[in-house]
Amino acid sequence: MQRLRIVTFNIAHGRGLSPLPGINRRRHFQRTLRRIAKLFDELEPDIVALQEIDQDSRWSGSFDHLAYLNAFAEFPHAVFGVNNRRGGGYQLNYGNAILSRHPIVAWENITFGTRRIGEKGFLFAEVSAGGRLLPVVNVHLHYRSRVHRFRQIERLMEYLNARRAHRGGHWAMPPILCGDFNNPSNRLDATASLYRYLSLHGRYTMNPPEGVGTYPSPWPRRALDFIFLPPACSVSECRVVHCHLSDHCPVLAEFLLK
Repeated sequence: MQRLRIVTFNIAHGRGLSPLPGINRRRHFQRTLRRIAKLFDELEPDIVALQEIDQDSRWSGSFDHLAYLNAFAEFPHAVFGVNNRRGGGYQLNYGNAILSRHPIVAWENITFGTRRIGEKGFLFAEVSAGGRLLPVVNVHLHYRSRVHRFRQIERLMEYLNARRAHRGGHWAMPPILCGDFNNPSNRLDATASLYRYLSLHGRYTMNPPEGVGTYPSPWPRRALDFIFLPPACSVSECRVVHCHLSDHCPVLAEFLLK
């Protein structure tokens, strides 16, 4: 069995604990991204799922955050799924990204809507590791509306069903899902709906377990960030990494790939 590590982290546009991105200079965002790269060097993940990462946004320094971060983190494979694109004087472009030590052989980005500001989405990638393909989904759900979150989870489930049908009606390995789910209550919100759906495909584990906070990072009280691992992944470690590099804490899960 192969031992792998995955991290999910909402990096809040690289602003650290500043309340708004636009009040800081470019060097502030670059310093934060270098510290995040150093954290990844310490955690030694094989796969990293990032949310709220910017691509040439004026409010966060007008540079490609993924390219800058990876110049220091040095992951050989990376994909960027931009869900917000607004040009002109405002210039706002951001979304999700996946970094990997192993080859990413296929990927697709899905945006939940068509607005130019505030849209969320998910990034699907197939990572070749241990002689098999690991489907990985990096998702970011609506931060305020429960109705929107349920609609977004339905869209995600429809996508996964179509992917499974394309594979002949079954997964070689059910997907790993992670990200920022923005739900205030696991029992009553979109996370519970997703967990029920995933349970149809085997005994998934939710990491961290229910009730362990990841937000806000100085005093984590709310559980917003999760990694859902399928039965083929035997969890050996899961922890919330306490740091002040974002308003979210990253979540790390180490598992054996059966």
